Formats: sequence, C-alpha cells, structure tokens
Amino acid sequence: MAMQKLIAGGTAAALLIAGAAAAQSAAYTWTGMGTNVAGSAKCATYKMTIDVTVDGKAVKGSFQQQGREQRHFEAILNDKGLFKTKAKLDAGGSMDVTGAISEKENRVLLDGYCKFEGKLTKK
Repeated sequence: MAMQKLIAGGTAAALLIAGAAAAQSAAYTWTGMGTNVAGSAKCATYKMTIDVTVDGKAVKGSFQQQGREQRHFEAILNDKGLFKTKAKLDAGGSMDVTGAISEKENRVLLDGYCKFEGKLTKK
C-alpha cells in the first residue's frame, strides 16, 4: 500500500512539473491593418501579421507585411510581463517592438514607418 502511494505521488509530481514547463511556452498571433504616423498616409492599407512565441522569459517573433519579406525580433520579458526591442528593416531602418504577455493582457506594437498594434491571440 505504501509503495502504491509513493508511485501515485511520484506520478502526480511528474505531471505537475510537466504541466508547469508546458505553461511557460506559448505561441500568439495577430493580423491587422496599420495606422498612420507623421509623414505617412497609406498605413491603413498595409496588412501585417505578427507571430510571437514565448518560452519562459524569452520572446521570439516575426512579422510580415503583405507582399513584403518576413522580419524577426527577439526580446526578454521583464518581471511585469513586458518586452521592448528593435527589429531591423532594409536600408538601416528599424521598428520599435513593444508588448505585454501576461494573465491580464497579450498585446504587441510595431512602431516605425507605420503603427501596427493589436491584441495577441493564443495559437
């Protein structure tokens, strides 16, 4: 009887550990249209898809404007679930990438030649 309890307890502990590890990794996506920034008039016609994967505190993402090449970024979540980095574009340009991954909200913002902002949906 004691052996059965020990095995059952060990199995439960293993499942909890596996569940916690799986909970730390998640994938999100957003697709939407841009909004104009100063000096820009066509952003509302630009469609962007942003994919974000979080593994622990590591954030990896990609974004692709319809008809353009895919870009990538990497960041680290802070203790509040926020991240901030820059993504390189052609000709030395860049986009500021900020976001939040938490129990309260999952959001992303690309800010550069246009703004692309939205709520991330879990894949």
